[in-house]
Amino acid sequence: MASALDTPIRNLGPALHDSPISLNTICGDRIGNFVPDQIRIRHQVEIAPNSPPDHDTFFEKAGPRQKIFFDPRKTRAALVTCGGLCPGLNNVIRSAFLELHHNYGVREVLGIRHGFQGLTAHAPPPLVLTTEGVDHIHRDGGTILSSSRGQQETGEMVDFLVSRGIDILLCVGGDGTQKGSHALAEEIARRKLPIAIVGVPKTIDNDIQFVRQTFGYFSAIESARAILDGAHCESKGAPNGIGLVKLMGRDSGFIAAGAAVASQEVNFVLVPEIPIRLDGPKGFLATLHRRMVARHHAVVVVAEGAGQDLMAQDVGLDKSGNRKKADIGVFLRDRIQTYFKEKDTEVNLKYIDPSYIIRSVPANSQDARLCDGYARHAVHAAMAGKTDLIIGDWYSVYVHVPIPLAVAGRKKIDPESDLWHAVISATGQPQTWD
Repeated sequence: MASALDTPIRNLGPALHDSPISLNTICGDRIGNFVPDQIRIRHQVEIAPNSPPDHDTFFEKAGPRQKIFFDPRKTRAALVTCGGLCPGLNNVIRSAFLELHHNYGVREVLGIRHGFQGLTAHAPPPLVLTTEGVDHIHRDGGTILSSSRGQQETGEMVDFLVSRGIDILLCVGGDGTQKGSHALAEEIARRKLPIAIVGVPKTIDNDIQFVRQTFGYFSAIESARAILDGAHCESKGAPNGIGLVKLMGRDSGFIAAGAAVASQEVNFVLVPEIPIRLDGPKGFLATLHRRMVARHHAVVVVAEGAGQDLMAQDVGLDKSGNRKKADIGVFLRDRIQTYFKEKDTEVNLKYIDPSYIIRSVPANSQDARLCDGYARHAVHAAMAGKTDLIIGDWYSVYVHVPIPLAVAGRKKIDPESDLWHAVISATGQPQTWD
């Protein structure tokens, strides 16, 4: 797999302008350095026994270049936030603006309203970002630009960029957003236009490939942990109490797993990566029943994409083209209550779905730092004339990842990973439901 990765980054043309940033190329003088365009980060760090090392696959290292493609005095940049809300969106807007405005001296930075809908002819005009306008926005959740799901007609969006004289577009969003960003970059390349499209990886699900941590994930875990602790309190506050919490995680259960390990009060974690069997002596329902007989309380966490094969219903596609998920939380709630009634065991089940609360909170300190790094490195890449990429995080080094590579699949929990082993250790649940 590693040798098949296509990692070269597309450039708009030769970088002929001197960067205005106060860095140099001298090591040891206590002044920060430009990143040479030739520096690469190795893809394969861990070499398995009897496995040949991958010598040929590298990522381009992100960072400020000494020579840049765009003349800052003649450049207009824009930012767009797409998809669902996520902690840290305003942080990214603010840090990207400050880098463009103060450090590069870009003449105008626009905020596109309502996601990709804002790149159409009938959309509200963009917001002109100012230092006063972004001064305190990082303290708030959500996005000052508003966001939306769904792709617009690509040609119309490119026409909008041309009509507004936008040279750089930073697209803040997850998998669906970045697929749209790639379509924009492709149409721009077909027209031979000098417009840079750079993505900033956003999703609390943490499911973008070659991005160790998407921003918003740490804040989501922190918020979810408080909710799980509350569910534990509820479960112990009533006879035979069960706290059932549904967390976000369409195809990857990172929030459920991470929050459960952080809380240490969860007894069962159900995620999309591990098939669920409800019935039978080793199934989830029988295992939960044994737990209740022995301990008289339990906390169950389920990711929204878990157990979809248990529900024979097709709920269609969302505006981003993703298949909607049937409601596993309500389904489990009803099945648990029915099972315990059949066993003549009374339970007090509290069902909690905090998804929209979690994704709308402000970024915590760890996410705030991550947002700042992603935003500033996205600006550096765009000013250097690089396009059709997202900023990745590979072994704690910021790198440039081609969008087609980043969206070719979803990052998922490895059942043999340290994370899932931590879940099993913290909960005591079976490794599988087989």
